Amino acid sequence: MNSLERSIVHMDLDTFFVSCERLIDSRLEGKPVLIGGTSDRGVVASCSYEARKYGVHSAMPMRMAKQLCPEAIVLRGNSGIYTKYSKLVTDVINESVPLYEKSSIDEFYIDLTGMDQFFGCHQLASELRTKIIRETGLPISFGLSANKTVSKIATGEAKPNNEIKVNVGTEKPFLAPLSVRKIPMVGEKTYNSLCDLGIRRIQTVQEMPINMMTRVFGKHGTGIWKKANGIDNTPVIKYHERKSISTERTFDKDTTDIVKLKSIIVAMAENLIFQLRRGDKLTACVTFKIRYSDFQTYTKQKRIPYNSSDHSILPVVMELYESLYQRRLLVRLIGVKFSHLVGGGHQINLFEDNDKIMNLYQAMDKMRERYGDRAVIRASGMGAKSISRWNPFNGEPPPLLPNRRS
Repeated sequence: MNSLERSIVHMDLDTFFVSCERLIDSRLEGKPVLIGGTSDRGVVASCSYEARKYGVHSAMPMRMAKQLCPEAIVLRGNSGIYTKYSKLVTDVINESVPLYEKSSIDEFYIDLTGMDQFFGCHQLASELRTKIIRETGLPISFGLSANKTVSKIATGEAKPNNEIKVNVGTEKPFLAPLSVRKIPMVGEKTYNSLCDLGIRRIQTVQEMPINMMTRVFGKHGTGIWKKANGIDNTPVIKYHERKSISTERTFDKDTTDIVKLKSIIVAMAENLIFQLRRGDKLTACVTFKIRYSDFQTYTKQKRIPYNSSDHSILPVVMELYESLYQRRLLVRLIGVKFSHLVGGGHQINLFEDNDKIMNLYQAMDKMRERYGDRAVIRASGMGAKSISRWNPFNGEPPPLLPNRRS
């Protein structure tokens, strides 16, 4: 089948965190709601459309949001509830379509290519949307087109709680009048650079030669030009909930040195959490593994609300270790694994962490990116030897270091 004939749906739950809170407390309906850190140093993770009318947006300091919208109801947020409702929606989609990708806690791509031989793809997507609303009570919007980029932008235009279909051949006129900010890969910095060049609408990019965009922005410019012209052959990648990252350490000499063990566990877990944030991922399941000198191996796991924060995940790792460790036996191997991964790490962490903690993580992660994963470590992890520098989300195989004897 010609790639132009693809039918790709992008579905996005409307103001997801706010919608979940409204299911629990109907008194929040129709009122301006802010979710995030409730202290003066807090950050807005999500806000209702009623609050947006006052100029409030996500990632804004909570203090500023409350000044713009003094009558807003401010909630701390509950990641456990959002994890639960995200799974409910995933289950409905999973039983309804053959191929879908869960790109974040509240966002899905669905490939309906070829389904129009049996049903109309638009009708199928509409029925699925109705089913999600009926079975979960959550509002959801979708865009339908021949590719991921146009469908995602169409979803944004369909909100709140609506749907848009962009027919094949009409992608460019649909995109033309929209702001270049609507292009998924255009962030604040790129947007400002484009504005400096007098480029504010997608139509201006469409009319530029591709080599000019490449000359100014490099490879990134090529990508922007293609998306502006509605060109995107990226496939929908089948979602497997048990997607995971892990690391193990086998000791040259079996040990009962508790200080050494804890130090290595902290270093391993801290490194994996950094890899989550670097890949903009969240984990909902933590597993710890221990093997003794007699080769008896034990594993234990714990489900957690979606997370990628050291201060939330490290205590869980240590709790699992404490529950499995038998002090009389020599330890041969230890391992840590994070599974049930989804995208959207930045968004969900906003309501758990104040800006001070977020800034700390960002500073730590920048130093690790520049100087190596061990450039910034907790004091409790200093006893460990080097932990590998590896990004598990860039398609490269893992290095041997975490699993070799050391």
